[in-house]
Amino acid sequence: MKLKLIDTHAHLNLSAFDQDHDQVIQSCLKEEIGMINVGTNYQTSVRAVDLAKAYPKDVWAAIGLHPIHLGETEVDDWELDGQPGFKTKGEIFDAERYFQLAQSSPKVVAIGEIGLDYWHLPKDEDQRTSFQERQKEGFLKQLDLAETLKKPVIIHCRSAFPDLISLLQKRKGGNLKGVIHCFTGDWAQAQFFLKMGFYLGFDGVIFKTDLDEVIRKISSGKMLVETDCPYLTPPIKKGERNTPLNLKFIVQKIADLRQASFDEIAQVTTANARNLFHL
Repeated sequence: MKLKLIDTHAHLNLSAFDQDHDQVIQSCLKEEIGMINVGTNYQTSVRAVDLAKAYPKDVWAAIGLHPIHLGETEVDDWELDGQPGFKTKGEIFDAERYFQLAQSSPKVVAIGEIGLDYWHLPKDEDQRTSFQERQKEGFLKQLDLAETLKKPVIIHCRSAFPDLISLLQKRKGGNLKGVIHCFTGDWAQAQFFLKMGFYLGFDGVIFKTDLDEVIRKISSGKMLVETDCPYLTPPIKKGERNTPLNLKFIVQKIADLRQASFDEIAQVTTANARNLFHL
């Protein structure tokens, strides 16, 4: 089967899909939509790998420790209608454990999602500063892991672009490749990442944040599409749980902004995904 679309950032490995992940995956494959399920901590990374192993093709995994899971913090605005918030437990990044998980299957195609998240921080100033430092340390360790494994990275950045750019500028050597997932920066920030060789990932946030300039100006060879499901449901499906089936709305929005056809954007973003993640 030749895929029409690849959702480069899905979370069918999370609890929102505990009851029906197989049905959702089968529906997506029937519509010729492949996906990369992305880990947020060790447990969900294992689930992502297990899902990838369960399908002979077109379902892949990324493994990593999301910045919010490096500390204990309340998360109560996770863009999922009707779902309660949760409290992170504070996982310590164990490079060896993630290394072994990455080696467990050729369908592990990236390290992610990793990065910085300054939106969900403790209110106490000292605790906030400490959490930010843990995030930076965990991020750099996971970049090292990605280079050791020769895999691309999937970078999460929320309210932290200046620090993310600073860390990448200061990091010496290496040959990092990857994507800035759910990009929400401006064109100047986009240019920095593009010059470093990164791709930019676009999802449902393009319906609520003004990214029109970035989408119009970016080279077609550097765009990826994603849903971040079950989060960031496009407005046309407001109130529903997001799934990779909604990727078509992202593609159409991008096509409209670039005055291109749906098929043009579908073809180039699918080719980009295959190129970056060696699918």
